[in-house]
Amino acid sequence: MAAELKSDRAAWLQGPSARCEPSPEPSPHPWRIVLLGAPGVGKGTQADLLNKRLRACQANGRSACDLSPAMPAALEYMRRGDLLPDSTVWDMMRERSTCLHCGGGFILEGFPRTLNQAHSLNELMENEGLELTAVVNCELPVVEIIARLGGRQTCAQCKTVFHATERPSRVTGICDRSGGKLFQREDDRPESTKIRMEVYEQSTASLIEFYRSLGLLLPVAARGTPEEICEKTLVTLNSWCAQRRT
Repeated sequence: MAAELKSDRAAWLQGPSARCEPSPEPSPHPWRIVLLGAPGVGKGTQADLLNKRLRACQANGRSACDLSPAMPAALEYMRRGDLLPDSTVWDMMRERSTCLHCGGGFILEGFPRTLNQAHSLNELMENEGLELTAVVNCELPVVEIIARLGGRQTCAQCKTVFHATERPSRVTGICDRSGGKLFQREDDRPESTKIRMEVYEQSTASLIEFYRSLGLLLPVAARGTPEEICEKTLVTLNSWCAQRRT
């Protein structure tokens, strides 16, 4: 019986020399997507689902290896709950520039987070002769985000996020990916969430307006099961792309 074909569409996470397996055939219309949304809205889950459905190279800040010089520095900022400096994000993007040319496209989740980072990404893609397909903004009322964050659990090792009821791990308290222990972050508690929402809105208002001015912003209501939200996102993306190509 033939060996099972390995499928790894997240080479971006593994450092500059990594390659996706299997390498996708170049698409005439590769998906190049940025995912935006407040903490707790479910961007990471949607990135995973879209990665499987679209076969686009996935990039985020939750995993890393020694091959990626910029990623360990980025993880240190994230472990402290700080935003990544623009220079660090820029280094991450440049060292993974081969993934920008992935035949299946790419999904960026977790950055850009500031207007400066968005300008840097825009400049890099222009230099590479590429264009974003769309910027999906996952939207949800603050009261619902607070409820979600109350059940959120984070892996102490790889920072993968689960939810006690909406997306539980297979073994209670243990991460499916790394086997690390799951815990609730202090800033996921209700008293901290409102402050986080205020900070997010202040830091991303100009970023959202930037992508709206470019005609790339696609709002998607992040309500329902992860699969329902993913399906809604795909319908919105396909409709959007069909209109642009006519």
